[in-house]
Amino acid sequence: MPIEYIRSVLGIFGESPFKPVHTHAEKGVEAVHKLKLAVDAYAKGDFLTVQTLNTEISAIEYEADIIKQTIRKLIPSSMMLPVDPNDLLSFLKPQDSIADNAHHTAHWLTMRETELPLELKQGLLELMERIVKTVDAYENMVDDIAQLLETSFSKKEIKRILKKVPVVEELEHETDITKKQLQHTIFKYEAELGGTGVFYLINLVRDMGNIADSAGTAADRLRTMILRR
Repeated sequence: MPIEYIRSVLGIFGESPFKPVHTHAEKGVEAVHKLKLAVDAYAKGDFLTVQTLNTEISAIEYEADIIKQTIRKLIPSSMMLPVDPNDLLSFLKPQDSIADNAHHTAHWLTMRETELPLELKQGLLELMERIVKTVDAYENMVDDIAQLLETSFSKKEIKRILKKVPVVEELEHETDITKKQLQHTIFKYEAELGGTGVFYLINLVRDMGNIADSAGTAADRLRTMILRR
């Protein structure tokens, strides 16, 4: 599969330098949507499904990594880009972290089977919903990159895509607030969960929050890449 997958990415690259960047973003979002299913399953105590989804997310993250490596290899050697290649690579790094953090979180879910109090189940589900909204808004923003290229970075298209950056950043900020509130709530259940249980959940919530952080950082670097061209 790796060889065929790399060839398919090369084919996309031949059409537009930004199409594989968008394909890479889609893989991150796909991983996050799978993670939502895993968090739902964990809250229900369906740990077998969590294991299965972790394997699927790992495969998606691997595909995203192949795309990232291909982009990095081709940019300096053969691509004439309308933006600074270093800015593009700087933008690609946090975008890649979306899939990485989704995979890390899914793996962490498999490390401990915990029966959660109802309030914590609801908190995890709410946090995951906010993360999904953030990465969906991020993908919607990246979706416009191809159009930006086709119009030779027209002022109209630049304004349109730059208006979407604060939307992602605001959603990331709201996610961060929800994350911190949930971490505070976890300590209310220290007697019930035990020290190890608290440690596990605090780190789980932190890892989940890192996904939205990555989307926010990538959005900011996309803005920098466009404004510095």
